Amino acid sequence: MSEHIIYHIADGIATLTLNRPKVLNAINYDLLKELDELLDQAAADDSLRVLILTGSGKAFAAGADIAQQAGMDQEEAAKWGRYGSGIFRRLECFPIPTLAVVNGYALGGGCEMAMACDLILAGEKAKFGQPETGLGITPGFSGTQRLLRRVGVSKAKELIYTGRMIDAQEALQIGLADHIYPDDQLQTEALAMAKKIAANAPVAVRYAKCAISEGAQADIDTAITIENKWFSKCFATQDQKEGMQAFLEKRKATFLNKWPANKNQG
Repeated sequence: MSEHIIYHIADGIATLTLNRPKVLNAINYDLLKELDELLDQAAADDSLRVLILTGSGKAFAAGADIAQQAGMDQEEAAKWGRYGSGIFRRLECFPIPTLAVVNGYALGGGCEMAMACDLILAGEKAKFGQPETGLGITPGFSGTQRLLRRVGVSKAKELIYTGRMIDAQEALQIGLADHIYPDDQLQTEALAMAKKIAANAPVAVRYAKCAISEGAQADIDTAITIENKWFSKCFATQDQKEGMQAFLEKRKATFLNKWPANKNQG
């Protein structure tokens, strides 16, 4: 049973709620281990269509647990950084869409965790930042790399060099957050978006994520070839047949979430 993360499934949507509210959901080894195990559990469930990651209380996650890191030597820090970065990379590559629903603080490791998700939905009072340089360290869970990919090199340098905390509105303006909602509507709006995604053909949504993620790391010609691969694979699915037939018959599609014989082919 998870002690630090609440795991809930309803209507094909999995919600993981970080649950260390007394320490603003600070990220320690046990929380990361639970996250890794729950990602295993979710990945094995073909009925899931969207994964939501959020926090309990006043924070999404206010950073890594400083008490746990303070006494580390260089070798221990390298191991810790690889461990956290590896799990966040798993989150980034998760086969279904992932939504970071940021209530309150997303600082340090919390901001890095949010950036590993496909979309960041923020409450009006959300705060983002990478304050590590004020602690004598750099971001260690891939924050230097994901932040520049979201906001550009110069803005990433500014935020990391200064350690400045920004509000939700600025996060939206620079491309760190994707949507802002009133705090009392954040969870409702996030669930509405998840349901909208879940209503589409689930295999096609997964394939679209593959095309975007793979293509983002390639030159344009290679990326177009990657898109063609995933586009054509859709035509081996029952959902493509159902979706197009429903359109022609002017009715709502009933997607069966049926994979080709080899769903990992490609």
